[in-house]
Amino acid sequence: MDKDKEKQEISLIGRLFSLEALLLLMGLFSLVSGIMSGKVIQIFWGVMIVGGAVVLYFVKKKDWKKHWEDQDRLRQAHEERIRRERDERKEP
Repeated sequence: MDKDKEKQEISLIGRLFSLEALLLLMGLFSLVSGIMSGKVIQIFWGVMIVGGAVVLYFVKKKDWKKHWEDQDRLRQAHEERIRRERDERKEP
């Protein structure tokens, strides 16, 4: 039972210090320091970094294997429909 708790703690620490979290903290720091100093370029980069971190989070969250399987299934269904339509035009 202690090993499970250790794994959970390591997982939590890993999530806290993940690349996405560090990017988000960097973006927030840049944004806040830009607001405090009044430098527009720092605010711009802060917004860009925070936006990029959010996009990265959602991209990593998506189940890409399922997505590509769905795309393959749709492509095959589309090709089959086109094949049937082509065959129907040839029959008359």
